[in-house]
Amino acid sequence: MSFLTPIALAFAASIPVVIVFYLLKRKRVVKLVSSTLLWQKFLAETQANAPFQRLRHNWLLILQLLLLVLVVLALARPYFAGQAKSSRLRVVILDASASMQSTDERPSRFENARSEALKLVDGLRDNDQMVVLQSAANTEVKQSATSDKMALRRALESCVAVDSPTRLAEAFKLAETLVRNQPDAEIHLFSDGAIGNLSEFENQNLPLVYHKSGKGQNNLGIVSLDVRANPDDPAQRAIFTSVGNFSTNVQQAELELLFDNDVLEVRPLTLPATNTQPLVFIAPQSKDGVFTVRLKAPDDLAADNQASIVSLMPQPVKVLLVTRANRFLEKALKAPPNVELSVASSLGDTAPGFDLVVLDDVLPTAWPKGNILAIHVVNTNWFGGWDTVKAPAIVDWKNTHPLLRFVSFDNVQITEAIGVKKPLWAVSLVDSPQTPLILTGDLERQRIVWIGFDTLQSTWPLRISFPIFIANAVDWLNPSATSSAQLMVRAGDAFRLPLSHSITSAKITGPDGKSRPVELESKVHELVFGETYKNGVYRLIAGTNVTTFCVNLLDAAESNIMPREELPFGRYGKVAATKLKSANSELWRWLAMAGLGVLLFEWWWYHKRTV
Repeated sequence: MSFLTPIALAFAASIPVVIVFYLLKRKRVVKLVSSTLLWQKFLAETQANAPFQRLRHNWLLILQLLLLVLVVLALARPYFAGQAKSSRLRVVILDASASMQSTDERPSRFENARSEALKLVDGLRDNDQMVVLQSAANTEVKQSATSDKMALRRALESCVAVDSPTRLAEAFKLAETLVRNQPDAEIHLFSDGAIGNLSEFENQNLPLVYHKSGKGQNNLGIVSLDVRANPDDPAQRAIFTSVGNFSTNVQQAELELLFDNDVLEVRPLTLPATNTQPLVFIAPQSKDGVFTVRLKAPDDLAADNQASIVSLMPQPVKVLLVTRANRFLEKALKAPPNVELSVASSLGDTAPGFDLVVLDDVLPTAWPKGNILAIHVVNTNWFGGWDTVKAPAIVDWKNTHPLLRFVSFDNVQITEAIGVKKPLWAVSLVDSPQTPLILTGDLERQRIVWIGFDTLQSTWPLRISFPIFIANAVDWLNPSATSSAQLMVRAGDAFRLPLSHSITSAKITGPDGKSRPVELESKVHELVFGETYKNGVYRLIAGTNVTTFCVNLLDAAESNIMPREELPFGRYGKVAATKLKSANSELWRWLAMAGLGVLLFEWWWYHKRTV
């Protein structure tokens, strides 16, 4: 047994003082009164002739000494060291993501996890150190390595749960660098395990202890939201959303559609267990505004029950097609609504007046500065070199990208393609074994879609996927559509807004109605706002311009609040959940209770003797 505060044993010096009080004889002051004259001889025999007397058996003395011993021991805080190995460094990762706000544990998973982390602080020994990390969309160091328990408690108490998804990879990378080459170091994760695969840490052999939070999975959540023009009526909008039921029971709920806080429609829902239901709303729109879908359901997580999206009135899209008579491509470009198409055989001075330029197997003398759809043409600034690939086979395509929405490349054959190596600025959407066939990305604020083969030298124009892809490309390359996409931000991600002219300050009003200033340098061309941890509608005032943007969770993995018993680390690695065991089992509480019991017994004994 050891003591956390051994200096308190100095109070044991008061024990002899109590004994001395019992050795002292009582001295009486003689007062002659008539009623006591006959008792003088008797009183003289009981007068104290010496200051001390023989110590006699006294139950009161024993009880007081016992009470004093218990109080002194309680102040010294004795403890028995637990069986867990004492580590020199402990890195605490507190999951502060949206799912930790679930109320299946009272008051919430996050509050309970923080309480368990505080117990871990109480169990630290004098030579131990601890680091506190808060992890959500980003990882924040709340406290660097220290043995100061008060500083560690303040760091944990300053942590706040946010509405963003869980991204623990960054926290694990930081923790791994901290425990590297540290003997007996440990990483303690307090989370519900609502995270993705951590295969990159499969061979890292992290000294991880997983403390699981949560005990239920009763949750419904909005997992997707999009708004498009209604093809049948340009004055209406089609709002696409999906609601997931992540519980094991059939759930009844209501879904509201609002436009600028005005309720447009309320739709009752019956959601099967562990299923996601897509929904479409058709609503009129006569001005720019914000569509909001709000889910009313008795679940355990409120952060995913509402989502908003900015809907701007559609503007005509001016498209310039530079081609040598590709009728398939020309008809596909005319199909999307609000497209004003111009066709030319070469790129002239008219290019700056268009929203996007389509180069179909035509090499321009000067490349346009706007967004480009380049078909079977290369730019030396895009690729380091290229060659020709005969009959490339399509082996894979990313159907999750907006450009490939409802697009399939089954039964598409290609005669030949330009063989390139994927550059750093691009993402490959369609691949063959020899070369990427379709690339997309942003380069120097220019959005580019590159098709590495001549569409007329393939069977693609004969497939229904070709006009669908062209419509997706027009929408994705449209500058106004690009602006709309920038106005919806995932919680925890930074909001970025290009600035047409220099400003020195701006103001942002959050969903809570509070405004905060944003300071800018005089020569910056982009505003970056990173405090997007709360879902809702934000309004930015920059100079004379007012911009509205929305922050949403929209994460099915985060809405699935079922606590995980194991964390997956690749195909073969995993870490099972454990229960927190205090490294030091303290006894002061029991000693204090025993002291209180002795005090109560003394009170009872005194009253029993005197009644």
